[in-house]
Amino acid sequence: MNRQHKSQLALLEADDTPKRKSPDGVTTSRLIFSAYVGTNEELFPLILELHVPPGSVVADVTYGKGIFWKNVPKDKYFLLATDIEDGVDCRHLPYEDGSVDCVILDPPYMEGLYRRSKAHMAGSGTYAAFRSTYSNGEPTTDGPKYHDAVLDLYFKAGKEAHRVLRKYGVLIVKCQDEVSANVQHLTHVEIITHYQSLGFYAKDLFVLVRPNRPAMSRVKKQEHARKNHSYFLVFVKTDGANPRRKGEHGHPGTMGRDPR
Repeated sequence: MNRQHKSQLALLEADDTPKRKSPDGVTTSRLIFSAYVGTNEELFPLILELHVPPGSVVADVTYGKGIFWKNVPKDKYFLLATDIEDGVDCRHLPYEDGSVDCVILDPPYMEGLYRRSKAHMAGSGTYAAFRSTYSNGEPTTDGPKYHDAVLDLYFKAGKEAHRVLRKYGVLIVKCQDEVSANVQHLTHVEIITHYQSLGFYAKDLFVLVRPNRPAMSRVKKQEHARKNHSYFLVFVKTDGANPRRKGEHGHPGTMGRDPR
């Protein structure tokens, strides 16, 4: 070893600069992923696990038959379960401003469920169970028609959710794209774009693929891919603030007050 190399080695040995700490955590494949083949009750608990801490005040404003909650422990959240059949419209909630940690929204997302006449509504015959699960079975007597009726409900319900959510509260929305009058509508994109204008940050997106194969009757020529997936969209009410800086507001579930 020559004199120059010895001198460099001595400098390295004398260097007492603190070494960078290795990141905490472990390597694992046990993660929550963005796409699943399965059912609502299988995926929904995973979304809650990732985004809604235990003890949170959760308002499921389209509770229906409670399918989402089948695999969620009853004592894990303070659940406010309402539905249009209970007389509570998701566009007009009975909660104070900023009083809820999380809102769940899953309104009818097929334009066929918004009709002026019951006889023309989707979900008749062998598909009657679909109508009873995703709709109150009543006709839509006013407002926009077809796909615009779907968006109108989502937009108004989103605005009301923004009102009752505390800052950095979470909004979980179920939706599905659709073809209406032979026109493709990317409903999840339309919802995300509008909700961002309300003050929501689109934090996460989950794709749920049906485990069975959907079919259609009286098909002459297929124009669009048949929809066999839906979305869970996760929003955070930030009102333009940095979503990573929650400040004094902390995390959901810390308010400790009655929302009613």
